[in-house]
Amino acid sequence: MGTNFYIKGHCGNDNPKYHIGKRSANVLYCWNCNKILCVDDNSFLKKCPTCGKEQTKEPLSKNAIGRELGFNNNSQKQKGVTTCCSFTWARPIGKIKHIVDEYEVEYTLEEFKVILSECSVQYEHFNSCFS
Repeated sequence: MGTNFYIKGHCGNDNPKYHIGKRSANVLYCWNCNKILCVDDNSFLKKCPTCGKEQTKEPLSKNAIGRELGFNNNSQKQKGVTTCCSFTWARPIGKIKHIVDEYEVEYTLEEFKVILSECSVQYEHFNSCFS
C-alpha cells in the first residue's frame, strides 16, 4: 500500500529516470524522540523506550494507513507515538520542480517537501525499478 511519485509527464513509468519514489504506511514512531518503535519485522514496542509515551489510538482519518487509503488529508506534524509513513527514493530529487503522483495530482517542489516532512523514515533504492 502506498503512493508513487513521478516527474510530471511520466506518470506510471517506473524507470528510475522518471520514478521519484514511493510513500508507504510504515511503522509506529515516536515523533517526540524521532525513534522507530520496531523490534523486528513483526513486532513493535508498546511505548517509546526514551520518553515512555504510549501509542495514540488513531482513526483512519488521522493515521498513516488512512493517508494511503485517501481517508487522511491532515498534514499536521504528529506528536507522541503514532503510525508514520516512509518514503523510498528511486532517484535523487535533483532539480525536479514539477511532480505528479500516480493519481495524476500535481505538486510543486515545496508541496512535495511537505509530503516528505511527514515521512519520518526514508530509504534509498536509487536506480531500482519498483512500484
